[in-house]
Amino acid sequence: MAKKNKKNKEQLPEGMSRRQAKLAARAAERAALEKDPRPFGGLAAESQLVAMQEFVPSAYAKLAVKGFDKDVYVATVLPGASAALIRDDEFGGDAFVGLQVQSHTQNPGRDLAYALNWVKEHGPGSTLQSTAADGSQPKLEELLEEDSVLDIKTYQDFSWWMPEGAQVPPQVAQSMRAANDSVIPSHQVGLDAEGFVGTAFWANAGGNKAHIRWVRPVEDEDALLAALSRVAARGDLHLGEGTKFAGVFRTHGIVAPVFDLDPAVDHKSYEDQLARVNAALEEELGNDAQLTADERKQLENIKSRQVTLR
Repeated sequence: MAKKNKKNKEQLPEGMSRRQAKLAARAAERAALEKDPRPFGGLAAESQLVAMQEFVPSAYAKLAVKGFDKDVYVATVLPGASAALIRDDEFGGDAFVGLQVQSHTQNPGRDLAYALNWVKEHGPGSTLQSTAADGSQPKLEELLEEDSVLDIKTYQDFSWWMPEGAQVPPQVAQSMRAANDSVIPSHQVGLDAEGFVGTAFWANAGGNKAHIRWVRPVEDEDALLAALSRVAARGDLHLGEGTKFAGVFRTHGIVAPVFDLDPAVDHKSYEDQLARVNAALEEELGNDAQLTADERKQLENIKSRQVTLR
């Protein structure tokens, strides 16, 4: 019996040779592994999504999604660090997608799009464990309203995991207790600061310092670092008495200044100082003059202490 010709049975893209098809497949694999420089770039909620993913323990916010027949919320952590869940109809059928998940890729924007697309195609009572994008998902901007910002609801526990009146399964109760024990007291700040740009959260991890981490989405990272250096050089890069600029971290292609604070001082007391520093930075972002010697020294100091999270 003659052997079957595998070449004849292989399905190739129209107009492509076997070699061209292999090269195209490898290129697609490489593209899937490439890291997006700004995974939430182009969205008005970029800084909010970065903050919720990187350092907010317990929070959620309603998303403005396109073409969905159910309310969808983005959350920091879901039960079991799952990727998404849809509540039963008797509890409203609302859907939640998680940002801090157990199974993911290096592209959180694509992962979020994957979870949102899953929500669109599944019904009440469903749960998605892995949010790892596989290329089947649409682009994030095709699912979310790009100019919509989030109204973040911050909690000091995970009581919001279960809808009111729901019976809590033993495994969820155990998970909730463990999660509650790990929550670091956190509050969003800057909401009352006039003209405030970005998203800032106060947090107290214990010890003798609290912190404010301030995610500032700008197109030119070098310009922001220069602005920070200019404000620092004149002694204005602080949030009042007993505070200190600690440096910056970089994550998802944007910069977040960090300030050390006295944990005994109420988080609500920093609004005026945040407005002052914000105004100073906004003014300096338009300054294209050469840095002075002192400003260059401050810039080198900032760069030497920056930490890259992702």
